Amino acid sequence: MQRGSTTIARVNWRTVRRRILWIGASVLALYVVFLTGMFIVMCQPPDRFGRIMTYVPMPAMLIVPFEAMWNVARGGNVRVGDLAPEFTLATVDRKSQVQLSAFRGKQPVVLVFGSYT
Repeated sequence: MQRGSTTIARVNWRTVRRRILWIGASVLALYVVFLTGMFIVMCQPPDRFGRIMTYVPMPAMLIVPFEAMWNVARGGNVRVGDLAPEFTLATVDRKSQVQLSAFRGKQPVVLVFGSYT
């Protein structure tokens, strides 16, 4: 149709709906791939996780259900009443190492997990 010098185009709503669905499905697929990648990163050892996360922009973390994913990725198998897993740490002066099992049955040990940064 033409009125004067202006052309009025008819909108094909079927095509518009298909494009919107295709774009929505594409965005959803990219989001699932991103979340899968983030979950795989969360399953890495702490030092590797930290190195990788330095490259992830913080605004990207706004779209990640971080706490829920972290709890699943780092859940572990230790239950209340279980013995703590064995580990070895360097002393403060870095001259020797200490094993957790060295204290078992001798004195109480408090394990504090967290970040002080």
